Amino acid sequence: MAITIKKVSSKNELKKFIRLNYQLYKSNPYSVPDLYDDMLNTFNKKKNAAFEFCEADYFLAYKDEQLVGRVAAIINNKANSIWNKKEVRFGWIDFIDDLEVSSALLKTVEEWGKAKGMEYIQGPLGFTDFDAEGMLIEGFDQLSTMATTYNYPYYPQHMEKLGYGKDADWMEYKIYIPDTIPEKHQRISNLVQQKYNLKLKKYTSAKKIAKDYGQAIFELMNEAYSSLYGYSPLSQGQINQYVKMYLPIVDLRMVTLVADAEDKLIAVGISMPSLSEALQKAKGRMLPFGWYYLFKALFMKSRSKFLDLLLVAVKPEYQNKGVNALLFSDLIPIYKKLGFIFAESNPELELNGKVQAQWEYFKTEQHKRRRAFVKKID
Repeated sequence: MAITIKKVSSKNELKKFIRLNYQLYKSNPYSVPDLYDDMLNTFNKKKNAAFEFCEADYFLAYKDEQLVGRVAAIINNKANSIWNKKEVRFGWIDFIDDLEVSSALLKTVEEWGKAKGMEYIQGPLGFTDFDAEGMLIEGFDQLSTMATTYNYPYYPQHMEKLGYGKDADWMEYKIYIPDTIPEKHQRISNLVQQKYNLKLKKYTSAKKIAKDYGQAIFELMNEAYSSLYGYSPLSQGQINQYVKMYLPIVDLRMVTLVADAEDKLIAVGISMPSLSEALQKAKGRMLPFGWYYLFKALFMKSRSKFLDLLLVAVKPEYQNKGVNALLFSDLIPIYKKLGFIFAESNPELELNGKVQAQWEYFKTEQHKRRRAFVKKID
């Protein structure tokens, strides 16, 4: 049967676009569903600040009148300008194991991008680095995280058959929480704190941390991540959006800031209990009972024994100087007190040796790998 591609043009079609992922993975034990309402906001041009510099359309694939695939076509104009590229991104791609379907979806994005002057297609990528990046190519038997997406093993096989090559890889690590702070780690922490006159900052009020350092946290991200693959600096609109979205829900015991003698932020570490199992139980919905599973995972003693490292950022001039050791010397005792067994690193670029070096004093397991693919548009 012929494949029909339809551009999403109504709220009902957007709902189908979001729900297709839930349908394809509803019985999969490793996939973690996104929250439906969050996805509605992500794809809403009035609610997602990334549309200040991005443009996008969403497409559905039908075969014999059955919905069999989806893909988002995205141009991040800011990233293209910074990196001097003409690239269209494909994101939120899902398809059944049928090469005709995956081919039709990607061809649609290629043609959409070509019509707008793009020369290459790359992905899976979202609007910005705050969206899930990369296609899983290793670790299909590992539980996904809130910050990543899961896909079946046949996805990357389709990409290779369709002529897509590697653009970048991300590694993911399982980092086991030690019983005590590693001796060398503690020694480095003490030295760097004294040498640079640094101080740890802890908060118990979400409003207070947002007021004092909310803006600075995301400005620091822009500095620390500026050289990373495809990164585009967060706009003020995005910063405002993320301060309101994330800081109220994190457990502030697991948020550590490092400031210099003048109280200027030079490093931040933010982690939280894993929401993977809670999101699976919620099935992507806050109502009727999804909120309970998420609340339990965040705030009750019966929370997951795993945690997610959401954000570790260090000002460029302090990188490779041991500031990461100072962050984790504060956080490790907290992790142990709260009963965590291991942390998920979430994706780290394969070539980012600075990030991977910070785990050298810990027992780790590289258990997942994901890839961004690229292809020249014909």
